[in-house]
Amino acid sequence: MTPASGPPVLIVLTGPSGVGKDAVIDRLAERGVDIVRPATMTTRAPRAGEIEGTHHYFVTREAFAEHLASGELLEHAEYDGNLYGVPRRSVRAALDTGKHVVLRVDVQGAESLRAILPMAIFISLEPEDVDVLRRHLEARGSETPEGIEHRIATARSEIERARVFCRSIRNIHGRLDEAVDAVRDLIAAELGRAGRQPITL
Repeated sequence: MTPASGPPVLIVLTGPSGVGKDAVIDRLAERGVDIVRPATMTTRAPRAGEIEGTHHYFVTREAFAEHLASGELLEHAEYDGNLYGVPRRSVRAALDTGKHVVLRVDVQGAESLRAILPMAIFISLEPEDVDVLRRHLEARGSETPEGIEHRIATARSEIERARVFCRSIRNIHGRLDEAVDAVRDLIAAELGRAGRQPITL
C-alpha cells in the first residue's frame, strides 16, 4: 500500500502504555505500508541508540519553552518530569515525503490535535482487557506494583476518553496482524474518500 492514489494520510495513534503502539507501527512498515514517524521534541536525555532528528529533537527546557511560545509545537505534555511535543516542522517534513504519517501520542496529545488536524485519522489502540495489559507491564519488570496499578487506572481513563473521538482497534495478544489489518483498512478507506485534500500546517 502506497499513497499514490492521493495525498498522504495522517494518522494520530493513541492508547495506554504497554498496549503495543510501537509494535503496530513497526508491523505496518514490515508489511509494506509506506509510513514515516516525525521526530518529536523532548527535554529528556537521549537513550542508547536514539538519533537526534530521527527519534527526537533533544532540547533544554528553555529551548522547549521558546518553541512552545512561538507556536511551533502542535501539542505538548509533561511526563515523568520531562517535556514532550510535536514540532510542526517535523510533521511538514514527513508529509513532504509523500508517505503516510503516524503521530504516536498519549490521549491528552490526541485531544489537543483534534482541532488542529481535523483531516487526520484518530485511532485508539486498546488491549483485549486490562488484565492482559497488567501482565504485559509486569513482564517489563520496570515498574513497582503500585506503579503498575497507577498505570492501569490511567489506562482505563485514557481508553474512555479516546473512545469519544477515536476509531477503536483492539490489539489482542498473539493476533497483532489483525490490529494491523484494521489500520490498513482505515488507510485504504481514507485514500478512497472523494474530495480528499492535502493536509496543511
